[in-house]
Amino acid sequence: MASITTKTHANGLEYVDIDTALCSARIFMQGAQIDQFQPKGQAPILWVSSADDYQAGNGIRGGVPVCWPWFGMNTTPNWPQHGFARTRLWDLQSAEVEKDVAKLTFVLTISEQDKQYWPHDTQVSMVFELSERLKVSLINHNTGLETVSFTQALHTYFAIDDIHQLQVSGFSGSEYIEFAKGPYQQQGDTVSFDKETDRVYTKLGPQQLLHTPNGTIVVKRENSQSAVLWNPWIEKSTWLSRFNDDDYLTMVCLEAANVLEDKVILAAGETHCLTTEIYWQ
Repeated sequence: MASITTKTHANGLEYVDIDTALCSARIFMQGAQIDQFQPKGQAPILWVSSADDYQAGNGIRGGVPVCWPWFGMNTTPNWPQHGFARTRLWDLQSAEVEKDVAKLTFVLTISEQDKQYWPHDTQVSMVFELSERLKVSLINHNTGLETVSFTQALHTYFAIDDIHQLQVSGFSGSEYIEFAKGPYQQQGDTVSFDKETDRVYTKLGPQQLLHTPNGTIVVKRENSQSAVLWNPWIEKSTWLSRFNDDDYLTMVCLEAANVLEDKVILAAGETHCLTTEIYWQ
């Protein structure tokens, strides 16, 4: 029997607990952020740091944080990194289960305080479809009269067991910028890890594969003109917030995104839907 239940974390954050014949999952109201997803009979796909304390106002270090309406640091000093959506409370608009597939829609209301960052008329929602696969969509609808532009990412953290044994494929023919340098031509189809990696890829196909010791995770992207591949490695792990010194060993981020020159330009009345879909092969 499928269940979708609203619960409260020990530290006070509200979340939705999902349990169906096909998967179990957990999505927090803060940030509309999913931090757990496990297909039945298979290993969990998402990673969360054990150092995270699930405090209000902090995006959870793991799962799928939503970076919106900008990715990274804003050019305006002291504006929040990766935008404000990941630390705001979203409203659960609908939740249903049909043929063992759960579908939940969350909506973000832009507060008067946040209009200093985003003084535009838009409707912003997150849609989750959960089966043996996890499908996450960030939907923007421009309800105003003026064109708007933004950058965005679904900042997915994957549980990969051992970074030294991880290979990520699907990069043939692409280019990337790393540490504000480039673009560089990708050499070959696969990427492995032996140092800090922080790449924004362009000219990239819509599917990549994470080859982990536990099996292969498929990562698909739709309406995503760029993708971010990130592992902080040893030195950076020592000063990241809510991140253990050795966490870099068991995680990697591969993010469906539209960043840098791939920002979304949305005319009045238009809608854009950024989607990532992930599952064990």
